[in-house]
Amino acid sequence: MRISQILRRKGGDVATIEPTASIVDVISSLGTHGVGALVVSSDGKTIGGIISERDIVRSLATLGADTLEATAAELMTAEVFTCELDATTEQLMSEMTKGRFRHVPVVEAGVLVGIISIGDVVNARVDELEIERQQLTDYISGR
Repeated sequence: MRISQILRRKGGDVATIEPTASIVDVISSLGTHGVGALVVSSDGKTIGGIISERDIVRSLATLGADTLEATAAELMTAEVFTCELDATTEQLMSEMTKGRFRHVPVVEAGVLVGIISIGDVVNARVDELEIERQQLTDYISGR
């Protein structure tokens, strides 16, 4: 399955946050949107980085309460793995596993068009496997 198919079902909405936003604002936005990561972007189209709950927790472990004084740009992961619409779920699942990240922004011609989570990829793969199982069952039973 292609990433474009997942985004067609899921939609292309991406929760973003300004690089200058406080971590308190990041936490609030994560909760408001019900997501585990935000794309850090000053214009909603270009990717400056990505900040996740994991980034905040790791900072809390080292900086403690001072984490709340930081900005999104200070805690974000600046080197962001992205994919394009024609990537496959198998390719993306492999990269996400190797890189140990759970969110991948999707770009088209360098512009942010969506975001895929590991849950999206796993759900799509389960759907594919169910279709294959049904096709094999139908074939074996002569349907």
